[in-house]
Amino acid sequence: MTKHPIPAVIAVVVRDDKVLLAQRRNEPDAGLWGFPGGKINFGEAVEDATLRELREETGIAASIGETLTTVDVFHDQLQQHFVLVAICCHWTSGDPIPGDDAMDARWFEVQTVLAGTLNQSARVAQVLALAQVRAAQNGNS
Repeated sequence: MTKHPIPAVIAVVVRDDKVLLAQRRNEPDAGLWGFPGGKINFGEAVEDATLRELREETGIAASIGETLTTVDVFHDQLQQHFVLVAICCHWTSGDPIPGDDAMDARWFEVQTVLAGTLNQSARVAQVLALAQVRAAQNGNS
């Protein structure tokens, strides 16, 4: 059986001193907090997938910012390999309302997430820290 990485996106939305996270309903990472996101559909641009997943999971509307990084996520002893493209998004409207495969969606203090005290998916704090550095470099802190 040939296995291939699964392309997916995560939306990194920081507003004031808070970051938007969704609590996953389904595996992998059921019950953990992470950036809203999901698989990219065939023929769908990365930016379109990011905004779609953000809207489906949280009800938040945003505009696309810069691509931050990619994250490899391995599950089930290498039975699943996701390549997550982390995209900064700029909030335009809406309040977090969980939808799609999210049990909950809400804003968290950036420092709480960076401290790693939240029950969160792997590399959430690292990706958020990178977003903070990029925002400071671009004068958006």
